[in-house]
Amino acid sequence: MTNVAGHLREQNGMYQMILSWKDTNGKRRTKSISTGLPVKGNKKRAESLLRKTQKEFNPETMQQVSDLPVSEYLNRWLRESVMNLPPETYGRYAYDLGRVVVPYFEKKRLSLKALSPRDLETFFRYERQQEEASVQQLLDWHKELTDALQYAVANNWLKVSPIKEVDPCLDNSPVLFTDFITDWLKMMKSRVEITTYASYERAIIHKIVPYFEPLHYTLQDMEQHPKYIQDFYQHELDRGLTANTVIHYHANIRKCLQYAFQIGMIRSNPADRVERPRKEKFKSEIYSGEELEQLFKVIQGDPSEFGVIMAAFYGLRRSEIVGLKWDAIDFENKKISIQHTVVTAKVNGTVTEIARDKTKTKSSCRTLPLIPACEQMLNKMKKEQEQNRKVCGKSYCNDYLDYIYVDPMGKRIRPDFLSQHFPDFLVAHQMKHIRFHDLRHSCASLLYANGVSLKEIQEWLGHSDISTTSNIYTHLDFSSKVSSANAIVNMAYNGKGRKDALPMKF
Repeated sequence: MTNVAGHLREQNGMYQMILSWKDTNGKRRTKSISTGLPVKGNKKRAESLLRKTQKEFNPETMQQVSDLPVSEYLNRWLRESVMNLPPETYGRYAYDLGRVVVPYFEKKRLSLKALSPRDLETFFRYERQQEEASVQQLLDWHKELTDALQYAVANNWLKVSPIKEVDPCLDNSPVLFTDFITDWLKMMKSRVEITTYASYERAIIHKIVPYFEPLHYTLQDMEQHPKYIQDFYQHELDRGLTANTVIHYHANIRKCLQYAFQIGMIRSNPADRVERPRKEKFKSEIYSGEELEQLFKVIQGDPSEFGVIMAAFYGLRRSEIVGLKWDAIDFENKKISIQHTVVTAKVNGTVTEIARDKTKTKSSCRTLPLIPACEQMLNKMKKEQEQNRKVCGKSYCNDYLDYIYVDPMGKRIRPDFLSQHFPDFLVAHQMKHIRFHDLRHSCASLLYANGVSLKEIQEWLGHSDISTTSNIYTHLDFSSKVSSANAIVNMAYNGKGRKDALPMKF
């Protein structure tokens, strides 16, 4: 253990502890640490603190303090200041730091030695923009940070305090692009659907911010040099990302910078002056009629059977299949109403299921014919659910009684189950690989191949814009054709040529 010598020194009416030790190379090192104690009447207390500090002092650990994250350093300073602050002052400091300051810097991943005046100005600007902080609160936080950082200076962990020239109430510094887009993202959380926000978060937090953060570009830098945005797009393309993914990033950057333009922080939107990648032509693998017929045979009894049938015949989206409720089935009038959905969103690393009594778009809310084969399947599922409920008793989950697609224990099938299980099923049965969503495309392609108009397909699939239908499906190359769209009905459940199959009517 390192032998640490020490003595007290008076400086500006306060006691300073002067510690001395030899490093691993035998060189004498010294460190000055403030006691925070006035000279008058505190000699014994200062001597006691000196002895305690000498005993606990670890030069190696102390030399690493400047590498601590700002949030950890603030907590450490607060603990070490408890002896030197009046109880009321300590309580206020602990409350402010714990509620506001520390949580903010925890997200910034800044070390104490890397903390700059710009970082502190950004903190105060952020708090001012929240419209919750009063002038007095801003001044209080400034005082607390000043004390904490001066403590670091007194202990030689910092050469100068970065807060010295920062005015908490004055906005006179350039805004970093990464800080602005992060704050914009927080604002959007209450303004868009959670699924949309999750998409924003994935792009901004995991892709855009990590690229721009080390570059320290301000909003003004971005405005003056649109090439910085162009460089980012090229960087992502060089990494192998698709043009469509980069276009998604472009949409996020443009929306953010458009907001900066609207509130007067920049005079023009630099994203409008860059060339975004050309959108890639949609390509989709589909199943022919024969391949669907084979799929319907082997899928029987599999947990994904219902999902596959509804996607391949009705062209339902994954969210629409999982969201189907019994009240959407009109057995008397032979109709299925698509009006409920279940989607997933990953926000802050947590995946959440969101059940909604609405569809993706207004056009997605549609009514389709209930053909006998599907009616038979639904009646069978209803009886099985009733039986499972009796058998399982109290173990049966009663949270999803109104949903059609549940497991034997009553739990609703997850949306991601279909997209994850389906490829594995195809591999196990040595069938051509397609995505689960491609079953929807297969449905559309069979309809189109048999002369069903694009307008009718649009209504069947629930597209809001016929151009979506046209762009996705009209280019498909059909190697084989079926006699009519009724082939899908006839193939369901190995029912080719069934007498109860009804022709499609739109």
